[in-house]
Amino acid sequence: MTRNRPTFSEISSPSKPRVKVLLPLPLRGTYDYAVPEDLPLTPGDFVKVPLGPRQMIGVVWDKPLQQTESDVSDERLKAVTVHLPTPPMTLENRRLVEWVSSYTLARPGAVLRMTMSVPKALEPEKTRIAYALSETIAEIRITSARQRVINLLREVPSLTAADIVREAGVSAGVVKGLVQAGKLYTVILPPRDRFPAPDPECPGPALSDAQEEAVAALRNAGDKFRVTLLDGVTGAGKTEVYFEAIADALRRGKQSLILLPEIALSVQWLDRFEARFGARPAEWHSDLSQRQRRTTWRSIAKGEARVVVGARSALFLPYPELGLIVVDEEHENSFKQEDGVAYHARDMAIVRAQIGDFPILLASATPSLETVINAESGRYARLNLPTRHGTACLPDIQLINLRQHPPKRRCWISPILRQALAETLATGSQSLLFLNRRGYAPLTLCSACGHRLECPNCTAWLVEHRYSARLQCHHCGYTGQTPDACSICEAKGSFVACGPGVERLAEEVMNFLPNARLCIATSDSIHRPSEAAAFVAQVLEREVDIVIGTQIVAKGHHFPDLTLVGVVDADLGLSGGDLRAAERTYQLLHQVAGRAGRDEKPGRVLLQTYHQDHPVMIALANGGRDEFLAAEAIARQAGGWPPFGKLAALIVSGNDGDAVAQTARDLAQVAPTSKRVRVLGPAPAPLALLRGRHRWRLLLKVDRGISVQEILHAWLPRILVPNPVRVHVDIDPRSFM
Repeated sequence: MTRNRPTFSEISSPSKPRVKVLLPLPLRGTYDYAVPEDLPLTPGDFVKVPLGPRQMIGVVWDKPLQQTESDVSDERLKAVTVHLPTPPMTLENRRLVEWVSSYTLARPGAVLRMTMSVPKALEPEKTRIAYALSETIAEIRITSARQRVINLLREVPSLTAADIVREAGVSAGVVKGLVQAGKLYTVILPPRDRFPAPDPECPGPALSDAQEEAVAALRNAGDKFRVTLLDGVTGAGKTEVYFEAIADALRRGKQSLILLPEIALSVQWLDRFEARFGARPAEWHSDLSQRQRRTTWRSIAKGEARVVVGARSALFLPYPELGLIVVDEEHENSFKQEDGVAYHARDMAIVRAQIGDFPILLASATPSLETVINAESGRYARLNLPTRHGTACLPDIQLINLRQHPPKRRCWISPILRQALAETLATGSQSLLFLNRRGYAPLTLCSACGHRLECPNCTAWLVEHRYSARLQCHHCGYTGQTPDACSICEAKGSFVACGPGVERLAEEVMNFLPNARLCIATSDSIHRPSEAAAFVAQVLEREVDIVIGTQIVAKGHHFPDLTLVGVVDADLGLSGGDLRAAERTYQLLHQVAGRAGRDEKPGRVLLQTYHQDHPVMIALANGGRDEFLAAEAIARQAGGWPPFGKLAALIVSGNDGDAVAQTARDLAQVAPTSKRVRVLGPAPAPLALLRGRHRWRLLLKVDRGISVQEILHAWLPRILVPNPVRVHVDIDPRSFM
């Protein structure tokens, strides 16, 4: 029988004092550790503890996170070894870890690991040492190199050794010699002023009446928990509205977090922020160096970084004074993490705001159906910006019926779009050709036997990238060369490209507009902030006539001279079994259409389609967004699909295909069934092989009001999953591949 132990707050003699420590490992809960007498600890403290032969950093927790208490005796209890000087994890952040773990069915330690993503930032910060010129007279030999150092430090009070070496043009040995001779003495430098505080009183741009009304409504709502949808057309000035909310949070002494999709590409957003607040925010995304990540993590934990802009993982940073969250482009699928802990950053951000009792804004020109339904039901407040800011007008959107106006043979741009590109070029304006396919061609096959080149690690075709002379899998990153001969029929030189990618479009444009200056913008060519900045500057400085890009150019960019947007394959996202296919296609095409005519010049959008009667195309051409969403809601409600029902995906994977298939069948045999609970599958996943692992899927579908988590807690333990097989749970799945 398990004996009950005192809670953390009740621990006292004669039992040895102990604490619960949560470690950043996929463990079921906390571990007990003894507390040395000279090491007072409180919940949230970061500590080093022994775990087997190694030392681990964990967090002192204020309650056990497993069903049963530890029964380790005092004699066997290991002790905390170090109390790290890092600011403790706040109660709000600890409650977020627990909530995400409970909702996603991820182990608490796996969620904690996301909050401790920079382990070296938890260690004591290295002391910064500089050198200054000593006033004492030292008998030393003065060389020309030493004289340069002395002259430099007469002008500057102190410099680090690296700065002296660089500025004086000397070796490190020269500096060391001057220190040993007593001519230089050491100075301990204070920490750098890493992130200048944004100034909320900096004058911002003049707001329109609609923007002023939205700002006033946000201020009147106060600083308590409230979810507000900021719904405005592309170019309406939503950013300026939530900048004012950030300014109010700064005045209250609170930190702000802005979540953006593809943060590394938001160069213009950062420039706008700096223009409004006189300083840039702290950034958090995958392109930061380890040193930048350490600096940023520490600055946030100490409350020095007052505004943070980041990708979805920025939600789990150690904010001590968070008072506002903004989720820009809240509909974006990139806010969903599918590997590891499967969570949706928008939804977890709402939870974080509720835990901290502060407001959260969801901004979008094409809000998700889930958010729209919540706004219509009154769960969320809603602010509308129905027109573009200033003199800009929404672009005219036209459909090109490809059955009536087909492109030339082995071409993909219709005569109507070709003419529009030529006319735009002649007037000196810029154009954007949009196709959401990277590379030269999505498929390469043998013209003799029809064999298709497939990734050896995934159930996916290899994409040809002609400019870099390689074939690539866009799922696992595998690359290879086009074979000289077909492995099936042995025909030589028989492989041909099928279908267009952006590189092939560029080739076509160069054939009929040879004088046009082209730029291809994809995640292959732009994956760092510096490359994004160079691309934006190139377009703004009119060094480009036609941009040819994927979804990387569909949002966030403001190019005043871009007046024409041509979508080469508007039907591309409509195929497949994704229940959100129509909604996502509408959102993407609406966003890319919004790049046209954002300044004084009127914009024009041409969508090439074989399905001009599809509800998505009709809604885009007629501006009928609300009618389209209402029809989507009726269809989803009839089928009990989100947001009118709940889903959870089970992805069974492993290297042994037979074991994976059997485990999926075993799960199906013991699956729960009722009128309000259905299990679909098992079936091989559309990507049945991914990164060398075989995959099967099951889908749990339940009515609203039923706890998916409770069903899964009862269902999953009914079978024994073999060690090589993994069952990954994805609550509220967004992808069905």
